Amino acid sequence: MGKLDEAKDILKSIGMPDQQCNSRSAHTLLALCHLEEGDPWSLVKSDFIGVTEIMKTMEINYDVCYKPNTRETIRKDSIHQFRDAGIIEDNGVATNSPNYRYKLTTEMLTLVLSYDSPKWERELETFLKNKETLSEKYRQRRISKRIPVKINDFLLEFSPGAHNQLQKSIIEEFAPIFAPGAIILYVGDTEKKDLVKDIEILEKLHVEITDHDKLPDVILYLEERNWLFFIEAVVSVGPMSKKRVDEITRMTIKSECGKIFVTAFPSKKTFKTYADELAWETEVWISDTPEHLIHLDGERFLGPY
Repeated sequence: MGKLDEAKDILKSIGMPDQQCNSRSAHTLLALCHLEEGDPWSLVKSDFIGVTEIMKTMEINYDVCYKPNTRETIRKDSIHQFRDAGIIEDNGVATNSPNYRYKLTTEMLTLVLSYDSPKWERELETFLKNKETLSEKYRQRRISKRIPVKINDFLLEFSPGAHNQLQKSIIEEFAPIFAPGAIILYVGDTEKKDLVKDIEILEKLHVEITDHDKLPDVILYLEERNWLFFIEAVVSVGPMSKKRVDEITRMTIKSECGKIFVTAFPSKKTFKTYADELAWETEVWISDTPEHLIHLDGERFLGPY
């Protein structure tokens, strides 16, 4: 058998569904194993690799070229099922991060290393015996990495990652200090875009929402002063630039609320990286010095336009 058929045999042997025993999934497994056609299975490596790298490895090692728009098919129809079965694990960063990677679990590595050896049947028996426990083990590991956050008196969870950790700080530290009593009308998540989205109040306040409008990361409403806080959490992209302020202003042109534009950064170092992009008459909040704000120009300080 060639490497593709051997990879299919491994997937069938561990009980993967037929949809995950096809050529796409078998090539995905081979890329995760970092194996070329002529390599023995004893050369398998368990190094982190991303979906784009997996596709490049397929092309280089097996002359299989998947179009860029099939990236999500590989992720959703092969990678996700591998992860749920305890075949692979991720590196725990945010799912939309360019640094998101996967590798073989220790148990799967032990199994595939034995494929063309006398140990295969014994290792396969051990793997199958522990399969359910293995899946639960890695499922619990993923759950343990999630970020709990209290939003409007409800306990919710963010997916892991620096961006969501900063959003948690905005909600739990910025809001109580600078917008005490405010309610969260909107907050996104790297896995679930609209974790909280109070359409009823947003529409009542004349915040226009369409499929083409990109809401900021967090929207707070302070009813006492009729202020709306539009906050961008910036770890790698997206500060309150002039363009961004203009976009949000157009979305709220009919709103009578005062509008406050805030860029939140995790550190002064990150702030300095984006300082030149920030719009005048906006606020800067840095989570590692949560009691302070930086106001960019003008007489107003933490007040609406």
